[in-house]
This record gives sequence, structure tokens and C-alpha cells, in this order.
Amino acid sequence: MNRIGVIGAGAWGTALANAAAKAGRGVVLHGRDASLIGAIEKVRSNEKYLPGIKLDSKVMPTTDLARVVEADAILLVTPTQSLRETATLLAPLLRAGTPVIACSKGIEIGSKKFVTEVIEEVLPQARAAILSGPGFAEDVAAGLPTAITLAANEETLALELANALSSQTFRLYHSTDVRGVEIGGAAKNVLAIAAGIVAGRKLGASAQAALTTRGFSELMRFARAYDAKAETLTGLSGLGDLILTCSSAQSRNYAFGVSLGGSTSVDVRGKKLTEGVYTAPVLVESARAKNVEMPIAEAVAAVLAGKVGIDAAIAGLLSRPLRQED
Repeated sequence: MNRIGVIGAGAWGTALANAAAKAGRGVVLHGRDASLIGAIEKVRSNEKYLPGIKLDSKVMPTTDLARVVEADAILLVTPTQSLRETATLLAPLLRAGTPVIACSKGIEIGSKKFVTEVIEEVLPQARAAILSGPGFAEDVAAGLPTAITLAANEETLALELANALSSQTFRLYHSTDVRGVEIGGAAKNVLAIAAGIVAGRKLGASAQAALTTRGFSELMRFARAYDAKAETLTGLSGLGDLILTCSSAQSRNYAFGVSLGGSTSVDVRGKKLTEGVYTAPVLVESARAKNVEMPIAEAVAAVLAGKVGIDAAIAGLLSRPLRQED
């Protein structure tokens, strides 16, 4: 695992490229925007997405996918809803047996597939894995201490990839609970929107704590329906990621929720990178198919769809029957 390919030259892709380089790997960073890649090459930083962060000397920017597939492993760092398109472009070039690690958090609209399922469908010659957990691009790129999870069905692969990408400040814990890691990353984005709404409506710290805790119960119920491991959901990619994204303005989902909570109308236009906006309706549909109760996620989906106002959604949650805590 001496050479790592990174597809996606946004903030997270650039941060992961830097992290892999600091772990001693040679890195090819791919972006489709020639002007962006040209600018990165010229000043050795991604001023559009990560201003002020210098690119490691071992990171080589490119627009040529053929250079990426020469790598020993590939990080696929694209939004969930465009992952299939990117994987399709990669398919005719990819060598059999190459590990492809999804680095997005969500569920695909329409197919209701998790990200590794999309990789397995479009890239059957690949060895699929997932990287997820509590980490912001700015922190990782700056070399601040961060710990996240890397999961693959093959334990030897998960361990090998975790060792290859880890450094003193970027620690990867390995797992074989792929679905649990994916569910934690997808569901927390929806719950982070809810947490942001609570903050935007200035409902107080007590309400914030209650919302996050009850949201975690929903996440656990949903995960159990997919036979995910409890320790995965109470770990970095579950509870850890939920705590981070439900409490920080650096989270796009939380920040979007704050803006919703502080306004009188719902506008999701221009929120392409707010994964929770797309995940909410799919998460609710998947939960209903498994007979899993997720009232907070349902409230978020209803608000985003314009079916109910924010105050009515909050009132609905507060008027639910009292029950034993699960």
C-alpha cells in the first residue's frame, strides 16, 4: 500500500490526500476541474476548498483517471449521490482486486443502497471498504489529532488499509462491520440537521442534549435491523460522529439546520453537499421497510419536503406519548 489514489479534490479529498502523504504514502489526487487542479499545482494548496493549508510534497494533483488506477488503493471521495457516476467512469480502468474505499456518508436515492453496495455493483472487480467517523477536513488537513474508522468485510484488508493510512495524528481503527459504519455515517447527518434546527430555534442546551440522545436511540434501532454491531454504533463511526456533527458549526448538516431553525421558511436549494438533505427521505423509507420507528428522522424529512412547518414538527415530537426509555 505504498501508492494511494484519491478521487475528489474537494475539502475532504484534499485533506485525506494530505493525511495519506503524512503517513508516508505517495498520493495521486484526482479532480475533474482542470482549472482547480491547475491552481492546486501552481500554488501547492487548494485555496478554493482548504485555504491556507499547504499540500504535502508527496501529493500529485491530476485530471487523468489513468494515473489514479495505478495506485495500490483508491479513496473515492465524492458525494453519495454522485458516487455511482464516478465509479462508472472508473470501471473500465480499474485493476481487479484494487481496494476502493468510500469516503462519503449517505444512502443512494432511488436504489436505497449504501455506498459500499454501490461500489460492489458498479465495480465488482474492486474490494470495497468504507472510511467514516468524527473528522472535519480542516482539522485533518492541518494535522490536528483525529480518529476515525475504516471497515471492510475482510479483516486483513481493513487492517492493512488502516495501517497504511494512519499516522501519529490521524488514527484509523479497523472494523469488519461495514453496514454499521455506513449506517452511523448516514443517519447522523439527518440527526445533525435536527440538532441544528433546535439550536436555530434557541430551544436551549437541555433540548439539544435530549434531541441528540433520542436521535442516537433511533440510529441504534435502525442499525439493529441491519444486524450491525452495538460496539460499532457506540464507537467512533456512530456515537463519536453524531456528537461531533450535532454540536459544531463546521458540520454542513448542523449549520444548515441552524439556518432552517432561524428562518420562517425552508429552502434546500444550493445544498448539494448537505448529505442529510438527500439522506432524510431515503432513511425514513428504509426504516419503514424494516418497521423501525424514527420520529426525529421522519420530522426532518417532512420539514425538508415542505409537508410540515418547523414549529409543527417540534410540537409533534413534544406531544408524543411518554414511554420507557430504550
